[in-house]
Amino acid sequence: MKVLKFGGTSVGSPDRMKKLLDIINPAEQQIVVLSAVSGTTNSLVEIGQAYLTCDKQKAAQLITVLKDKYEVFIKELLEKPKFYEQGKEVIDYHFRLLSGMANDLFTPIEDKIILAQGELLSTTLYHIYLKEIGVPSVLLPALEFMKTDEDSEPIVDHITSHLTPLLEHKKATNLFITQGYICRNAFGEVDNLRRGGSDYTASLIGAGIRSEEVQIWTDIDGMHNNDPRIVKGTKPIAQLSFDEAAELAYFGAKILHPQSVFPAQKYKIPVRLLNTMDPQAAGTLITNDSEKDRIKSIAAKDDITAIKIQSSRMLLAHGFLRRVFEVFERYRTSIDMITTSEVAVSVTIDDTTYLGEITKELGAYGTVDIDVNQTIVCVVGDFGAEKHGYAARVLEAIKHIPVRMISYGGSDHNMSLLVKTEDKVEALRSLHNRLF
Repeated sequence: MKVLKFGGTSVGSPDRMKKLLDIINPAEQQIVVLSAVSGTTNSLVEIGQAYLTCDKQKAAQLITVLKDKYEVFIKELLEKPKFYEQGKEVIDYHFRLLSGMANDLFTPIEDKIILAQGELLSTTLYHIYLKEIGVPSVLLPALEFMKTDEDSEPIVDHITSHLTPLLEHKKATNLFITQGYICRNAFGEVDNLRRGGSDYTASLIGAGIRSEEVQIWTDIDGMHNNDPRIVKGTKPIAQLSFDEAAELAYFGAKILHPQSVFPAQKYKIPVRLLNTMDPQAAGTLITNDSEKDRIKSIAAKDDITAIKIQSSRMLLAHGFLRRVFEVFERYRTSIDMITTSEVAVSVTIDDTTYLGEITKELGAYGTVDIDVNQTIVCVVGDFGAEKHGYAARVLEAIKHIPVRMISYGGSDHNMSLLVKTEDKVEALRSLHNRLF
């Protein structure tokens, strides 16, 4: 059985929702994971914020605007009166629920219930559409099998034990529809997966049922070997390893969240990135295997801040790095890159929420210098310790650009460079011309 995930743009209009059947084959066993209709989640976030700030009038206005959009949506999606009425009932139910939030104490729990409505709407309306055109399908409530533990980590064994019986009960049907993004937490409350959203759902389902393949359908034909918005002549990458894909996703390739495919990687489930707008395009296949002797792609991550701590006391002093890292741990701030010398350590962060507090504490260990408006340029490929020449090619390509930091050797798949954001475009283009 395959798992197919379609993002918000893939179901962003009635026409696009109908065209999913150009991709989905009802004759094959498939689980289809749908995101909310594009724009819906943003609207639901605004509604939740209005309730959280006790602005019930604004919330009511936002709900009316969103409901009007769905009224138009179902008129175009459902043509037969019987099924249009079913769609109308679904919309009325969900928007009554949203409006009813004004009558209760509003907490983050209610906010997550609001956020869940987008996926519940898209999947139910698509299920009704399939009934209208005579395609058998089963609507699987993700809240019955998708669960996280006390640390908000999904429980794959729970997915297996609760989803498998649902599939067995309807094994005469090939097509199953379910919601991405949403789940229940350890307390049984409606929650969401946050990291990677619907992609994460598809990967988790694939792992839970040990599917033959997970397909993630978006509006881009796979991962490209550079940023197509900046660099001309980029091409989709035919094949990546999970580690390479995670590196690219973390350092700027927006098509995929870096953690969303971890469950598929753990259970060796191939993941294929495909384009809804061009179903014939080959896309990108992600597996445990890596093509050797190749540089695969370049990505860039903006809004980076570099922090350098310099101190003569660091010389031969054990425990210095531990104390530095403990400062970042206390403020729950992740580090992207790190380089060290005998008397200094430089790190980069992308979250500056506690930069002032971190800088003050680090000042106890030495002189602290801050560089803002930096960009990490990540080159992904076969950078194993036994390889030679690849690092030289990368550095040769950007020899005319000032480089603040270089990270090499921490991974067999990645060489990262820190440059000023104003130099990012030139760095990406120069690397592309030299490497590809």
